[in-house]
Amino acid sequence: MIGYAFMGRAHSQAWRTVAAAFDVPQVARRVIVGRDESAVAEAARRLDWEEHSTDWRAVIDREDVDVVDICTPGFLHAEIAIAALEAGKHVLCEKPLANDAAEAEAMVAAADAAQRRGQIAALGFTYRRVPALALAKRYVQEGKLGTVRQAKAAYLQDWLVDEEAPMSWRLRQETAGSGALGDIASHAIDQVQHLTGQSVTAVRGRLATIVPERPGQDGPEAVTVDDAAWATLELDGGALASVEVSRMATGAKNRLTVELFGTRGALRFDLENPNELWFLDATRPVAEQGFTRVLVTEPEHPYLEAWWPQGHVLGWENAFSNQARDLLVAIRDRETTDAPGYSPDFADGLALQRVLDAIIASDAADGATVAVTDHLHR
Repeated sequence: MIGYAFMGRAHSQAWRTVAAAFDVPQVARRVIVGRDESAVAEAARRLDWEEHSTDWRAVIDREDVDVVDICTPGFLHAEIAIAALEAGKHVLCEKPLANDAAEAEAMVAAADAAQRRGQIAALGFTYRRVPALALAKRYVQEGKLGTVRQAKAAYLQDWLVDEEAPMSWRLRQETAGSGALGDIASHAIDQVQHLTGQSVTAVRGRLATIVPERPGQDGPEAVTVDDAAWATLELDGGALASVEVSRMATGAKNRLTVELFGTRGALRFDLENPNELWFLDATRPVAEQGFTRVLVTEPEHPYLEAWWPQGHVLGWENAFSNQARDLLVAIRDRETTDAPGYSPDFADGLALQRVLDAIIASDAADGATVAVTDHLHR
């Protein structure tokens, strides 16, 4: 695993627990990689890795490494992922895939070649593995919503409300690519496309840098990415969607909300209540209609067969174990059959990057409608 901070901790937890929860092979956590020798050594001890290293290039050539898990900032994704794929490894890369479409295109080319050799190139949109959102996907596929006409997604956080919050790599364009747009709007847009089964064809977007300067190590430093973003999306199945994201939403800690409205029903989800899905059956008489709370903890619900008895809720980190399970199953199946592999993959990441690029272009054009170029059907 390359990277050991926030996402490195979450992924390490998943690799520790996946075989205890699911019927998959035990994963040997061989080596964790970071630039700071003392910090990565401490991470290896605390996160229970056998070894640590500061040289990712040497690690990906090791014969005892089968999977490379990339948890670095986005500007490092392309170089590491391409090298790992060319070295014959399966790759899991955190989202967003890259900082721009050109990098993402190079990653997809490497992934296509690797997939023909039987490798997996997986993208870490972990919220697809939240059981309640996986159940929402099932409801849409089963026709419970009918034709989805409208979607609304918001991802609101408040960790930058304080204007004295310090500068970080997430606030620099050269390392992060974009701000709230790439970091959390990518999740919201992925949920819109994944749940509806429709792809974005055109956007109208606006970006805002609400606090333009933050305290840096050498004094005030300019923030070069967005703090908040808004977009309306046109989808190829005829639906329309709105997306709002912010790191400046006072009181919102990690609030990803998704609402879908169809001809036969509607649903809504809030990540701050991750075990609940609310569903309205519009085929019932009007006098009997209303949103029903589904507590997603039954063995019949997605992924729940591996976890706890009914009513014993899951947490944010369990989705990472579910993601690790799906990746291991995809690797196993690719080695024995012609199974399609893992979703989302690098091609999905490129398609989403083009949506993000279109939102940036729309903002530069004062909110004009911008087509998503080289549209990829999912």
